[in-house]
Formats: sequence, structure tokens, C-alpha cells
Amino acid sequence: MSNPDCLFCKIIKKELPAEFVYEDEHIVAFKDINPIAPVHILIVPRKHMKDNNDFMEEDEHLAGRIFTLVRKLAEQEGIAEDGYRIFMNTGKHGKQIVPHMHLHLVGGRQL
Repeated sequence: MSNPDCLFCKIIKKELPAEFVYEDEHIVAFKDINPIAPVHILIVPRKHMKDNNDFMEEDEHLAGRIFTLVRKLAEQEGIAEDGYRIFMNTGKHGKQIVPHMHLHLVGGRQL
């Protein structure tokens, strides 16, 4: 399920360019175009959910897959040993810019 007006849905469908570092049938991960650290990857479910408030019980399998992927990407990017930050912004007050649920994986220097 996607939203034709959503920036991330367009990236997922490869209608817009992005530097993908991972993709499977449920999740994609690509480099942020405005990184705040040497490693800044967005982890995005293929299913369109506006924000964390749209995450339902039937989506619980995604949580495990996302956090397993965080570990794999941190290892792949060479930031697992020194540490990294993961965060999710939700809604206007949470400073969410793109209305499609996503997680940020950030590292490569002390934050």
C-alpha cells in the first residue's frame, strides 16, 4: 500500500532517485540527502504509514525486522563498535518532515 503523493513512496517505487543500501519485500533503507553525520540512513517500511501513530498490531512484525536491520546496517557501515544513534520523529511537534514513518540511523562520529 502506498500513497501517490508521498515522497518516500515515490523513492520506494524508484520514481525518485536515492542511494539504497538495503531493500527487501517489507523495508528499504537509503542514505539521507541532508546527512547530519558521516552515516545517516533512513529505514522506511514499504507500507505507507504517516507516522508512528499509524503503526498497528498487524505491523508488529516490522518492528523486529527494522531493529534487526539497524544492527546489520550499523555493522555494514562500520559504526556498530563505536556506537550510533537511532531516532524517529513523529508529527509536527516531533519535527517530522516527510509524512511516512521512518527511522534514522546516524553515526560515524561522536554526536
